[in-house]
Amino acid sequence: MRNIKWVLLLALVALVISLSACGGGKGATNNETDKSNNTNNGAGETVNAAEAEKLYKQSCVTCHAVDLGGGVGPNLQKVGGKLSLAEIRAKIVNGGNGMPPYKEQLTGEQIDTLANWLATKK
Repeated sequence: MRNIKWVLLLALVALVISLSACGGGKGATNNETDKSNNTNNGAGETVNAAEAEKLYKQSCVTCHAVDLGGGVGPNLQKVGGKLSLAEIRAKIVNGGNGMPPYKEQLTGEQIDTLANWLATKK
C-alpha cells in the first residue's frame, strides 16, 4: 500500500510539472530586431523569425518540441498549410483541445509575431 502512495505521488508531481511547463514566457519581450532573419508569411507581412523562434522556445517548445514535431501538443511543422493566419492567432490567444490560452501571458505583438512565423510553416 505504501508503494502505491509513492507511485501516485510521483505521477502527480510529473503531471503538475508537465502542465506548468506549457505556460512559460509571461511578459517576456525582446525589443531587438534582427533584420537579416526576417521572412514573409505569405500574407504580405514580414516576420521576424529570430524573435518568433525566441518566443516559441519560451512558450511553446515544451509541448510542441524544438523541431515543431509535436509531443504533448500537435505537430506544427506544416501548420501554416493547414490553418490560416487568423486561425493560428486565435488558437494562440484562446487555446483549446488541451492547449492553454496565451492572451494573458503574451502581448498582442508577441502573439502576432508567433502566429505570423507559424503561418510560414507549410
